Amino acid sequence: MTRFAAGGALGFDTLAALAVLQMKVLFAELELTLVLPCKTQDRYWRQAEKELYREILSQADHVTYVSEQYTRGCIQKRNRLLVEGSSVCVCYCAKNQGGTAYTVQYARKKGHRVINLAE
Repeated sequence: MTRFAAGGALGFDTLAALAVLQMKVLFAELELTLVLPCKTQDRYWRQAEKELYREILSQADHVTYVSEQYTRGCIQKRNRLLVEGSSVCVCYCAKNQGGTAYTVQYARKKGHRVINLAE
């Protein structure tokens, strides 16, 4: 696999994006796509989080925004776009409810292989 996508959220999305960027040093053919809910996603984040996010943005090969501003449903739409553009879902899903669980269920429904690092 050479193409990877991440949702740009704090936590696992950030760690996954950083891992891909580190691997790109060794394997130049790797691509990182960020699928983001809105351009103002980092509006309420701490300064250090914003700086790391912007560094990841600057190194991504492709960036897609669901909407200009936060709207109800933009995060769920981002999650669905991530699944629809993928064949494998790598996640850290420790609960059976919430946005990550919904996305994992959606990936399974689409017939995608799911690699849950929390299991």
